[in-house]
Order: sequence, then structure tokens, then C-alpha cells
Amino acid sequence: MRAITCRMSRPAARLPPRNGYRGDVARKSRNRGGATSARTTARPPQAADAATAGAAQTGTAQLTAPATTDASQNKKTRAYPGQQLGLPERGPGSVSSMPRRVLALFIDWLLSMVIAYWLTHSQFWTIAVFAVEVYVLTALGGSTVGKRLVGIRTVRIGGGPVGFGWALVRTAILLTVVPPLLTDRDLRGLHDRAANTVVVRI
Repeated sequence: MRAITCRMSRPAARLPPRNGYRGDVARKSRNRGGATSARTTARPPQAADAATAGAAQTGTAQLTAPATTDASQNKKTRAYPGQQLGLPERGPGSVSSMPRRVLALFIDWLLSMVIAYWLTHSQFWTIAVFAVEVYVLTALGGSTVGKRLVGIRTVRIGGGPVGFGWALVRTAILLTVVPPLLTDRDLRGLHDRAANTVVVRI
């Protein structure tokens, strides 16, 4: 009886679990899914480094490109006195600065005071001597004594001498004091704009 009982119990222990076809399909699907996800998420080190380098290069280009564009725009929009008149920015032929003009005016006025006092023993005629000096010397050569000493002169836009007609207009407005102070972007006062002249460096 014991032998019969052992023989009958041993086959029962060797029976495989009754999971059936569903268990096999589930294991295969899990293996396939795991392998697929592993292949999907895994990335070679070289590809990761290339992606990082490309992102770094893109970020650098985005940071440096606007700076170059701004510099070129500033260079294009930069202007100087006399640019729209076709004059150079520096050197001979460029627009004279205001300090040079003020210094030339001071020299001419001081010289007119000396001449007026020498002729009339009075400074009352200083403005008359100043007007004659500026008118005659500007009409003839474009430079008074003061302008010659500081290296500037008055010229007509487009070339040529000022002439006696335009020199008279320019001198009359210059004696009113205030209009010459109203300058434009080319440092031309109302007296220069009326006579179509400009003061340039020699």
C-alpha cells in the first residue's frame, strides 16, 4: 500500500503549473516590452555628446549673433557734422569745432578794439571796425585774422569763394549775435545757412 501511495503521489508533484498559454504570452510580452523600452531609452555615449555639443553651439550662436548685428547697426547709423554735406570727418576740409570758432571770434574782436582805439582813441567804433574786417576778409579769402591763426575758413557749399554779396548777408546776421548761436547738426548757424556757407578746417 505504501508503494502504491508513493507512486501515485510522485507524478502529482511533477505536474507543471496550469498557467497555460496565457502565462507564456504574458512572459513573452513582458520580455519584449522590456527589451523594446531598453532599446528605446538607451542612447550611445557618442550620440549624447554630439547632441550636447550641438546644443552648446546653438546657444553660443544665439548669444553672439545679436551683438554683431547691433555693432553693424551702430556703425551704419553713426553720423558726424558735415557728413550730409559730403565733407570728411577729420582733417582738412572737415567742419570746424565750436571752440576754434569762438577763439577766432575773440581774436578778431580784440584786434578790432586795438585798431579802433588806435584810429579814434576810443573803443566806441570797435563794432564798426569788426564788421568791416569780417566782411572784407570773408569776401576775399574766407578767413579773417582770427580764423587764419586758428586754421579755419569760411567756404561756400560746393566750392568757390564766398563773394561780396553773400559775405554781406553773412556779416549782417553775424552782428545780431543770437542767430549764429542757433546751429544745426552740421554746426552751421543761421548766418551760414542764409549764405549757404560752412566753416571748415584748413
